[in-house]
Amino acid sequence: MNLDNIRIVLVHTSHPGNIGAVARAMKNMGIGKLSLVAPRQYPDEQANWRAVSAVDVLESAIVTETLEDAIASCQFVVGTSARGRRIPWPLLDPRQCAERIAPATGHGEVAVVFGREDRGLTNDELQLCNLHLNIPTSEDYSSLNLAMAVQVVCYELRMLKVFPGLPTRDAEQWDTPFSNSENMEHFYTHLEETLVDLEFLDPAAPRQLMSRMRRLYSRVRLDAMELNILRGILTQTQKWVTKARKQ
Repeated sequence: MNLDNIRIVLVHTSHPGNIGAVARAMKNMGIGKLSLVAPRQYPDEQANWRAVSAVDVLESAIVTETLEDAIASCQFVVGTSARGRRIPWPLLDPRQCAERIAPATGHGEVAVVFGREDRGLTNDELQLCNLHLNIPTSEDYSSLNLAMAVQVVCYELRMLKVFPGLPTRDAEQWDTPFSNSENMEHFYTHLEETLVDLEFLDPAAPRQLMSRMRRLYSRVRLDAMELNILRGILTQTQKWVTKARKQ
């Protein structure tokens, strides 16, 4: 487990005090990379006050306008989700998720994304993630403060750092770096264009095709060479479609 390769991402945080509390929770567990996507009020003295001795985490935080920008360089992305979705994605609890994250930190940067305090992440934002994480709270009172949620996840990650278990299959040496989020988004755009060219995907009635394709490729994780091969296949497919239409 390389905690230096873990980035906590907060999306559209509404209260600056919550940002400071998250920074404190992160530093407690030895995690220092924080990204903020379009925070409503930041920088702010309330954030510094709540961070206490973790102001350095705030000072090094990266602020972006979009989630895509925040995770562009990341090779593995986990999104927190509190509710069921129309199309179920791989959904793990914090301990299971930490076990998946641990080997991924040896290959590149990992992002753990937390959504808005009142309604979490949108479906579109969750589709940018490889896995979805859910904290199994009591049905009597399921609401978790943002900093509490971050603390739970960071604790499980730290436990694998302090008490490393047996290596998983993902811990084996890989000959090529895994593709990052930015390149995967280019691939999904290319894939959708090709499916439209083939008339396999109807833009007027796409149903859930691209969501399911995202789920498929997020589950298997592509390395850079595999992604280039697939992009090459898509390019050649588009060329043959163009030739066929001219005949």
